[in-house]
This record gives sequence, structure tokens and C-alpha cells, in this order.
Amino acid sequence: MKKCPWAYASPLEEKYHDHEWGVPVHDDRRLFEFLVLEGAQAGLSWRTVLNKRDNYRRAFDNFEPGRVAAYDEKKIQNLLNDQGIIRNQLKIRSAASNARAFLQVSEAFGSFDHYIWHFVEHSPIQNSWSQVEQVPASTVISDAMSKDLKKRGFTFVGTTICYAYMQATGMVNDHLTDCFRYEPLDNQRR
Repeated sequence: MKKCPWAYASPLEEKYHDHEWGVPVHDDRRLFEFLVLEGAQAGLSWRTVLNKRDNYRRAFDNFEPGRVAAYDEKKIQNLLNDQGIIRNQLKIRSAASNARAFLQVSEAFGSFDHYIWHFVEHSPIQNSWSQVEQVPASTVISDAMSKDLKKRGFTFVGTTICYAYMQATGMVNDHLTDCFRYEPLDNQRR
């Protein structure tokens, strides 16, 4: 089966590509997980984050936003000493402050899912790229998402991070047209 070229980089990336990337996510806890992971990835490879994903789930209380929002200084210091995660102070503090913003948005809109999916009119964008070089790093939609998230108090949500988030959560299907995942995701959208 033909796959997007990046899927062959490691077994972990291949599994992620084959089962998660581009699949629409509507569960608020999983949407929060990807928000934290995409922020943690800034300046690093996605492989680094995938290799630490289980450690992140353990360290960040399985990404329960209410728990992460309540993190105090002692918990932040414990996370900074946790060798299983990326020990960047700004990224760790961002996860806690983003959890608080996440809960506020969820309350205001009924769910984070309802809020975040409005950027794509609640339906995945189906692109039709034939070469990996065609896939953008950001779009007008990720620009708008980034701006609005920042206005609501989120950090580590630049436009490139937002576009990667859109790809990860299936808001956009950027599998190449000859990839075996392209058609099933297109059919799922219809």
C-alpha cells in the first residue's frame, strides 16, 4: 500500500499515519491532548513527541483538562524534572494555562469540539495534494484559528502549530491522493 512519504520514517510514525493522522477527532479530551502535544512539538520533530506520548499521558493525568488546569507550582516543578517528557518550562506552563483557557472556551461554546470545528464549518477540508511539497505549513484558516486562540489566552498556538493541529485532528485531510488513507477519509467526510 502506498503511503505518505513521511510515514516510512519510523514504525511509530507509520502507525500514527495509518490509524490517527487526518481522522476527525470530536472528543474534547483528545482535542486537548493534541493541543498539548502540538505545542510541545514546536521546534522539534513529531517523532520526538510520539516517542514520549505515553509519558505525556502519564505525566499530564491522561490529558484531563480539569486536572491540568489545577496544576500548581509544585506539580509544574515535578513535570520539569520528569525525564519522560520535553522539559521546557514555557511548554509545560503553557499546557496548564491552555487547560484553563480550554475549559473557559468549552463552557462558552458547550464544548471545545464545537468551538474548534467551527473554523472548518464543522466538516473536514479535503485537499488533493499529489506531492508532499504541495502541503502547506499554514493557511488562512490556521491564521484565523491562531489569532482567535491567542485572543482567548492560549499560548504555543502559532499558525503553523494550528495547521499541524488541524491535520492531526482530521479538520483537514492532507494525505496525498495516492496514499491508501486518502480515499477512506474522503468517503468519511461525505
